Amino acid sequence: MATHALASTDHPLLAHIIPMRRCNLACTYCNEFDDVSNPVPTSEMFRRVDKLAALGTSVITISGGEPLLHPELDEIIRRIRANGTVAGLITNGYFLVPDRIKRLNRAGLEWLQISIDNVNPDDVSKKSLKVLDKKLQNLAEHADFHVNINSVVGGGVKNPQDALTIGKRAIELGFSSTIGIIHDGSGQLKPLNEEERRIYHEMKSLEKSSFTRINGFQDNIAEGKPNKWRCRAGARYLYICEDGLVHYCSQQRGYPAVPLESYTRDDVRREFLTEKGCAPHCTVSCVHQVSIFDNWRAPQLPTVAAPASHDELVQLK
Repeated sequence: MATHALASTDHPLLAHIIPMRRCNLACTYCNEFDDVSNPVPTSEMFRRVDKLAALGTSVITISGGEPLLHPELDEIIRRIRANGTVAGLITNGYFLVPDRIKRLNRAGLEWLQISIDNVNPDDVSKKSLKVLDKKLQNLAEHADFHVNINSVVGGGVKNPQDALTIGKRAIELGFSSTIGIIHDGSGQLKPLNEEERRIYHEMKSLEKSSFTRINGFQDNIAEGKPNKWRCRAGARYLYICEDGLVHYCSQQRGYPAVPLESYTRDDVRREFLTEKGCAPHCTVSCVHQVSIFDNWRAPQLPTVAAPASHDELVQLK
């Protein structure tokens, strides 16, 4: 992936795709779910996966809502793998009984992430270690894919020290462990208090086995400082909603809102060079991590009058 990224900027590295907006939970900080949506038809998901592969996407991560509510999720994973693309899944973990895990193994899933918000469920989130620990044990026993457990601070989490308990439990079970900072409703910075910062830095010291170590930008977020970086959303990172539209990320839905079926390399090139006004205070870690590959090249402009030609991009590299 890294070699492919450095060789050319004309393709996405990571896409998040939504097969199901509905979720079985209702975490109060989350703006990425509803309780009414139907699953996206599998045939339509196949078309979207194929289109992402045609654009040269390296990794497709299935997210939601709660993607395990989609009745044919395994077939979607198989389709991703059939295109030679890495398949990932972000889930709340509630449905991870042994048989379901084994089905994900057979489908070819390569990595899975669960964010756990607290040790005991509260009125903010039911994604608690108390509820999910048995599911984590199921994963440790049966999963053939990589598992990352993400704990969180900020955003109304009542007991920030819970993040340490969760992270240590993840490592005990043989998983990688990361920590995230919960953003506000528009994906923007919400500075941590002193205790949250202490927990954050202690958790960072546990991340030696993490598969997403490129996250130094979070140090600034923890201190309430903006980051100076070149967000490549819409180019290196794509967020495809349940309606099949390409957005910058889950927190900037509506921009550029171009149908994936008509998204071209010219769109990728345009967005690669377009400055995102929300970038300095962004906390969406996956976009930061993907964009780090290109932070050293191709200065951005607030607006780009027309898509750059391929020759122009070659000169910018």
